[in-house]
Amino acid sequence: MTDLRAAPPAAGTGHAPYLWAGCVAVGALVLYLITLAPTTQFWDASEYITAAHALGIPHPPGNPFFVILAHVWGLLPLAGDYARRINLLAATTSAVTAGIWFLIAERWLQPVVAPGRWRRVAATAGTLVGCTSFTVWNQSVVNEKVYTLSMLTIALVLWLTMRWADQPAATRRDHQLVLIVYLLALSATNHLMGLLVAPAVVVYVLGTDPRVLLRPRFLMAALLVAVVGTSVNLFIPIRAHLDPYLNQGDATTWPALQAVLTREQFGKPSVFANPMYPPGADNPGHTLVLYGQQLLNYLQYFTWQFGHDWMAAAQRALAVLFAALGLLGARRHWQAERRAAVAMTALMLTLTGALVFYLNFKWGYSQPYSAPGLEHEVRERDYFFIASFAAWGIWVALGLATVMEWIQQALASRAPAPSPARRWALSAVVLLLAIVPLAGNRLTAPRSGETLARDYARDVLQSVDPYALLVTAGDNDTFPLWYAQEVEGVRRDVSVLVLSLANTDWYLRQLQHRPPETFAPARAPALYRERAWPRPTAPWMSRFYRDGPADTLPPYLELPQPVTARLGPVTLTLDPNVLGRPYLERAELAVLQIIKDQVGKRPIYFSASTGNYGDRLGLGAYLVGEGLVRRVLARPAAPSDSVRLLPDRGFVNVPRTSALAFGVYQGGEPAARPRPRGWVDVPSQNSLLGYVFVYDTIAAALAGQQPALAARAAQLRDAILANTTYGLPAERRAAGN
Repeated sequence: MTDLRAAPPAAGTGHAPYLWAGCVAVGALVLYLITLAPTTQFWDASEYITAAHALGIPHPPGNPFFVILAHVWGLLPLAGDYARRINLLAATTSAVTAGIWFLIAERWLQPVVAPGRWRRVAATAGTLVGCTSFTVWNQSVVNEKVYTLSMLTIALVLWLTMRWADQPAATRRDHQLVLIVYLLALSATNHLMGLLVAPAVVVYVLGTDPRVLLRPRFLMAALLVAVVGTSVNLFIPIRAHLDPYLNQGDATTWPALQAVLTREQFGKPSVFANPMYPPGADNPGHTLVLYGQQLLNYLQYFTWQFGHDWMAAAQRALAVLFAALGLLGARRHWQAERRAAVAMTALMLTLTGALVFYLNFKWGYSQPYSAPGLEHEVRERDYFFIASFAAWGIWVALGLATVMEWIQQALASRAPAPSPARRWALSAVVLLLAIVPLAGNRLTAPRSGETLARDYARDVLQSVDPYALLVTAGDNDTFPLWYAQEVEGVRRDVSVLVLSLANTDWYLRQLQHRPPETFAPARAPALYRERAWPRPTAPWMSRFYRDGPADTLPPYLELPQPVTARLGPVTLTLDPNVLGRPYLERAELAVLQIIKDQVGKRPIYFSASTGNYGDRLGLGAYLVGEGLVRRVLARPAAPSDSVRLLPDRGFVNVPRTSALAFGVYQGGEPAARPRPRGWVDVPSQNSLLGYVFVYDTIAAALAGQQPALAARAAQLRDAILANTTYGLPAERRAAGN
């Protein structure tokens, strides 16, 4: 067998090991299938699955390529549960990406490891590290984002560019670069993340044949295919005119389309501004201190990748180990093949430092920084760096191969020296390090058996009367409801008003003009089948807040001092000190207008996830808790046989809450299921806390009347609480994020 130090074959010669790459991809897919989420999950998963099912438009930039691809994929009979089918798309794209990472690693190992068998084993080891790192694995078992598809295009473009550069000049063809340009343009209609490979492509082209960039024929062809690729964005206005169930941005005009594509709705600050301060002359700007803190946030995420299940000290130690292996591999890469190393370095710098600067996040959700008035991100953002964690496995493969080189050299210098075959076998022991992320993330990266988002959505929708309006706060208490209504057909008669979108004109127009679907008693709990529910025909809002006719509401209304408002039978005090600001936003004006027009006529609820939002609007005396929601009454609540005033809970309809919790809700038991590391995604744990509040209320209210039921409620409360940071022991909290 050839010695590792022997002269390697010419780089790029021979056939690529596609069969081996296919086996790597299948192996990754099997792992992802075993740990695949069985249904929808929190955050954007429900929104994107809903968009795929409805052939709709998710939040800006709309992601049309993903929507079209996922819709077609969802038609395939791959699983009974639609959400599981779309999750399988994420698993498949990520597994195929793993196969391509293997091909890239194997090619770049050619100048380092001459024997093909051991080169492929080393490439497999590095690929295993990349595809089992926490974020890659966790995002590959649910279609929470569109980033596994972007990661696939990044790897594919890099591989095609490398293959083009490896060809002899006489056989190299410009049309292969034209294909690469097309893939980049097409990937941009999925997400701009796909363009992050462009600097590496430019490096390869400049290092191989820079004159191609000056050839008119290539430039014209590249421009043509770029236009064709980006034309997929036309799906957005075409589909918006048909008003699908999910139609964010309502991009039926060119200005609206531009607003969607540029993500105007989110008001992203300039990359040169400090995102924690208002824009303007007083903004301190994107300082070196802030950028340093943002880089530390990336390093924090990097420490999670190799042993997320274990204690923080072990996570940091493993991060140092795999960082050192990757840097060692980068050094060896620069020594072995300068052009490829420069391209890979450009890619990694783009996926890390440049991306951190461009994203310009606030302090990370779990970073320790604190200052009055300054906010952290609402959730962890490690998913933005999924491609960097996966691609790092390539340099880890080179690092492991370098360590094997050292072991080979040490063994060859001994007398008597072991045979080459034995030296290979002994040096290959170092490759066992590749299974560390598999072992260290096996508890927290998988999502198998997790159904809480689906169950929570069903429970919230089944908590309200037919044809109700349900006011929600944001992503996690809204997107699962969209999924339940559109994909599973649960309570489509309910109108959902999400406060985070109700400040836009287009969203309120849709709320006004979309009539509810007819209530289906057979798909609702028995408690709604005792009477007929006439289907309303009028829109939710009839007149503008100040008695003038209008179809929309102003962006805000000044509230310099407390005022008394009369909304039909409801009288309340709007106090800027309680509200927290001296103005009412359009979302609040819409809620107040709906209450004025509809209270006592149509049921109106606040999701419990909105917290004390109703109280801050002065509605506290008119709210009664009913399970996971709070009903708005037409008159002040008062104690009765059913309604009780409970300390720190306000008025609660105890019999209805109990009937919902033990006769309707499906999420209590899944929420209480023991989890070895608690609820992994801490920012979304409020959905569990809703059940905690429900069962705690029942335990307190029924302790003297129905002790057995109260005891069961307390048991569920404690089991759910144990899965949150409020109930986890200190040592388990330390082992988490």
